[in-house]
Amino acid sequence: MNDANPTSGGGQPPVLKPFPVSWEELHRYSKALAWRLVAPGPWRGIVAVTRGGLVPAAVIARELEIRVIDTLCIASYEDTEQGELSVLKTVKHEVGDGAGWLIIDDLVDTGKTAKAVRTILPNAHFATVYAKPEGRPSVDTFITEVSQDTWILFPWDTEPQAVAPIAKSTTRPR
Repeated sequence: MNDANPTSGGGQPPVLKPFPVSWEELHRYSKALAWRLVAPGPWRGIVAVTRGGLVPAAVIARELEIRVIDTLCIASYEDTEQGELSVLKTVKHEVGDGAGWLIIDDLVDTGKTAKAVRTILPNAHFATVYAKPEGRPSVDTFITEVSQDTWILFPWDTEPQAVAPIAKSTTRPR
């Protein structure tokens, strides 16, 4: 994620602050996002940005009683490194320019993916659960802002295990 995180100076690799998110927290925030999306509706359907947008899209579809769901499959990350965007699957013709549709993703980071999605669906309403400062202007609605140097550990990417305390995982100035 080179373009998404500041370096710690002197050309050193980025220092990422881990932010673990539980299934319960993701469900609660996805439901909160659904509450915010009631007023600007009704919606013709949802376009989930895969893979991260699939879980929030399922929760939002249930809460807003939306039965039509499509996917926009974009790959840009390899582990924690953001690389070139690759559109693996686009939306069906019926989605058109996105008018009346919701785009749902888990996170907007640098806004790189969001900008690519906006070129495909310029008139859709883009909503994410989490937003970082660089990407925040690219979305219409979000729930929680996190710092740019945060690495969100989504529940599908983690397993319960012991971790070192924060004090042991960071370097302190002397």
